[in-house]
Amino acid sequence: MMSLTCQNIGRARYDMVSCGCSSSSFSKKNLINTSVNLNKGFELHKMVSSKRDVSLFGKKVFSTKSPEALLNVVPQGPTSVFEANSSDRILVSSLLEVVAEDLLTLNKNLQSIVGAENPVLMSAAEQIFGAGGKRMRPALVFLVARATAQIAELKELTSEHRRLAEIIEMIHTASLIHDDVLDDSDMRRGKDTIHQLYGTRVAILAGDFMFAQSSWYLANLENIEVIKLISQVIKDFASGEIRQASSLFDCDVTLEEYLIKSYFKTASLIAASTKGAAIFSGVERNICEQMYEYGKNLGLSFQVVDDILDFTQSAEQLGKPAGLDLAKGNLTAPVIFALEREPKLREIIDSEFSEDGSFNKAVELIIKCEGIKRAQELAKEKANLAIQNLQCLPLGEFRSSLEGMVMYNLERID
Repeated sequence: MMSLTCQNIGRARYDMVSCGCSSSSFSKKNLINTSVNLNKGFELHKMVSSKRDVSLFGKKVFSTKSPEALLNVVPQGPTSVFEANSSDRILVSSLLEVVAEDLLTLNKNLQSIVGAENPVLMSAAEQIFGAGGKRMRPALVFLVARATAQIAELKELTSEHRRLAEIIEMIHTASLIHDDVLDDSDMRRGKDTIHQLYGTRVAILAGDFMFAQSSWYLANLENIEVIKLISQVIKDFASGEIRQASSLFDCDVTLEEYLIKSYFKTASLIAASTKGAAIFSGVERNICEQMYEYGKNLGLSFQVVDDILDFTQSAEQLGKPAGLDLAKGNLTAPVIFALEREPKLREIIDSEFSEDGSFNKAVELIIKCEGIKRAQELAKEKANLAIQNLQCLPLGEFRSSLEGMVMYNLERID
């Protein structure tokens, strides 16, 4: 039996002061803030249940408001909206229907914002923004903005809310362009990557331009707290890449280090998105902090699920090469858990898969040692925390969709 615990350390190590977050926003203690028995699963905090009438799948049902219910660890009582439709997959389009108009406006603006100054960038923008994607991050901005606007009694979203959503998507896209260059990936969402089409030089410059353009729009928001918050994200991207590059094929990497890197590379942007939306609604600081925690925990759960899918899905399903992380020596949660139980796996990874068939053998060992199963439990733990963070929001369709985003992420590994 193994429990995961961590010791609190000072925030100065992560240089998070400049983001304007309170001490509750990010620390190692907060990143792994529950003791988890990964053999028996995780404990869910019991909360008072209340009934509400919601519709996510075209029919109305009652849902409990406990994290237990939403994660299908349901005691006897009212039926969960997710359990009631257990045979149905959660559709992102259904979850985002309540902000569909907001997303349509965003899509119209993105290409013109990015590509207006240069034909090459316009062509790149069409390739990037036309490659699909769910626009999850700007959608989260709109969902949190509308939920918190109810608290602040705002009749409509502000122009700052809308600009923030555009900035977030530009930053995310710029990071994907650079990621594809660093990983030498030929596919993104099932289409050729920018560096594959236009060359590495244009891809790097396109990503740089998008970062710069987003920073310019960010400065024009004239909100110093949000400027610090989003600026920290760009720094976190670089920190995450450096951490990853410096720990390739390192079998001594810990779960703490993996989660910190995952925060830098994925969760930081989502947390900044949701907190920034709450700030522009003008709600109380404690609600802004809960929205930050929601984004952080959803982001960590999302990254763990992505890392599981790297082992369980095909290249066609992923929209990028399968098994890419392990092949390049990037050791993720399933590998870290398996290494705790199987010394032979360490030998194979230390050899950097030099022998024929060694990569496939490593994957077999990861599955055999329940690395994927334990990673699933970690993803559920973070999802549970994200659901709890939403308790401060008013009941309604926007909170329902935010909860649904958590469940949709977990459904990807069902």
